[in-house]
Amino acid sequence: MRNRLVVPVSALLLALACSSPSSPSAATTTTTGGTGSAPGWYAKFSSAVTVTVDGTSVVLRSAGVPDHTSPYWGAGNALYEVPHAGMQVNPNRIATQSLVLRVPLSPASATPSDTPMGPMGLAINGVALFNQYAAGRSPLTNEIISFDRYNGHPQQTGQYHYHLEPLWLTSRDGAAALIGVLLDGYPVYGPRETGGALPTGLDTCNGHTHATADVASGTYHYHVTATVPYISGCFAGQPGSIG
Repeated sequence: MRNRLVVPVSALLLALACSSPSSPSAATTTTTGGTGSAPGWYAKFSSAVTVTVDGTSVVLRSAGVPDHTSPYWGAGNALYEVPHAGMQVNPNRIATQSLVLRVPLSPASATPSDTPMGPMGLAINGVALFNQYAAGRSPLTNEIISFDRYNGHPQQTGQYHYHLEPLWLTSRDGAAALIGVLLDGYPVYGPRETGGALPTGLDTCNGHTHATADVASGTYHYHVTATVPYISGCFAGQPGSIG
């Protein structure tokens, strides 16, 4: 019988979001069947994400909308805020998506491979993580001024995403907190180690292996950084799929 772990989705409660960080609505995890449960750190994903174990994959489903304020909600929305100084708002507005990511249940190292344009992972609040490129795999240089104060913006279809450190999450949960997961199944952490130090020995994919607050025995993981590639320069493991 196929083993499943399910994190049910609750409605997005706009009234709970505000302009300053607050605790997320945590999802309740239930497990049916014997072995094959998702790693414990998936319990840190918010109730905006459904987490299901399906065979050898963890399936993540999300509407892809942020749980924080942004000018990209549009005037009149409860989560709208005016642009910050120097921001150049792009013409797109946040729209509900149907994100489905299948990532390895037990990630394993592989020959590093390029990250795709579009979602390369998912943040714990259900927002897509994008790589270090703008359209045409050009540098983000000019695009950065369109990011809201939490380092996100939507593209043409209204898909909101982060290319850089998701400041909403790190200001709320701490600079060493879990940020999300990439398509290869490896977790992404903030710009600091658990003890507060900057990470050292990062490889070309922006990752390294050692113990984390969630995996005492050690695991490969990525760190967001202030310089390119920001989140990850490549997949260190075999990536799963989108859709």
